Amino acid sequence: MQLHSEKQEDENRQLVRDMVREFAEKNIRPHVMEWDEAQHFPVETFKAMGQLGIMGLLVPETYGGAGLGYQEYVDVIVEIARVCGGVGLSLAAHNSLCTGHILAFGNEEQKRSWLPRLTGAEWIGAWALTEAGTGSDALGMATTAVSDGDCYVVNGTKNWITHGQSGDIVVVMVRTGEKGRSQGVSALVVNKGTPGFVSGKKENKLGMRASETTELIFDNCRVPKANLLGREGEGFKQAMQVLEGGRISIAALALGIAKGAHEAAVRYAKERHQFGQPIANFQGISFKLADMATEIEAAELLTRQAADRKNRGVSVIKQAAMAKYYASEVAVKCATEAVQVFGGYGYTKDFPVEKYYRDAKLCTIGEGTSEIQKLVIAREILK
Repeated sequence: MQLHSEKQEDENRQLVRDMVREFAEKNIRPHVMEWDEAQHFPVETFKAMGQLGIMGLLVPETYGGAGLGYQEYVDVIVEIARVCGGVGLSLAAHNSLCTGHILAFGNEEQKRSWLPRLTGAEWIGAWALTEAGTGSDALGMATTAVSDGDCYVVNGTKNWITHGQSGDIVVVMVRTGEKGRSQGVSALVVNKGTPGFVSGKKENKLGMRASETTELIFDNCRVPKANLLGREGEGFKQAMQVLEGGRISIAALALGIAKGAHEAAVRYAKERHQFGQPIANFQGISFKLADMATEIEAAELLTRQAADRKNRGVSVIKQAAMAKYYASEVAVKCATEAVQVFGGYGYTKDFPVEKYYRDAKLCTIGEGTSEIQKLVIAREILK
């Protein structure tokens, strides 16, 4: 019976992978460079992914989601990121950060009100923690929310916010108490169009250019207290828990980019001839491809381990940090080696690997830098 259910699960996962791969090849690949060059965030493609059921992958069917687990979630992010890291990043941010935070900490009324619109991509979700002066030091945030009757009055600016311009709803971490204290942070949901809430500067980025990144500005923005997630003072703790799942997302994103770069390098090495034979025949090239393949497999095993633990509801602090740290560094290395395999052509925008090279780097920075992951891992093993 157990074997039958595992076989069925594998078949279902393969169906999901095939569906997403076909969608990515048909609807994303033809536009990859066009979106990248223009820094265009393809909202309509995300609406189409909502119809496909992948904008609420981890959300129960009760709230309009797909009700899938973390292994399927990894599968989907990998398949999208193999084609375009920017689209993969936005898909991950919508699912694991905004939607994931509301799913984990919203009350029943909040979940029923907001989740179906997010899972169907009627709404695009954003999540705001970082500020100009507080990257890794999130507790130093300056954005405040002051109680005033049945509202909070929010003032401040958030930076590096995915979907800051196109997002319809944002989960924003604000200071409701003393600066520097984790109990002084709360999480509020703010809808687009709320007076006093606007998007600011759009960042002109090295990579992940199809994923929109902007400032969010709050100027005496009144947010109903009914939009508080959980209790006042729980926002930082919530954010750290959300980021644990987010690290699995970035590991999957990095894995997809690494696989895309490796596949392109293998194809090219077989097609490109020098000295009367394919360059894949030369040990200098074949060893690069072997190293890339080995490190990708190791990164996938770490990512799958973290996803398995997340599915089982056991601690993933160490495993998610390891997966995110290792997979992101592997993505950078694989993309670098792919450019080398392509030689001069790899340095041009006519071939795909220069984009993997640019996209990969963010994976070592976003949702906790590689250095922060090492701090987390060290803290866990030294407990």
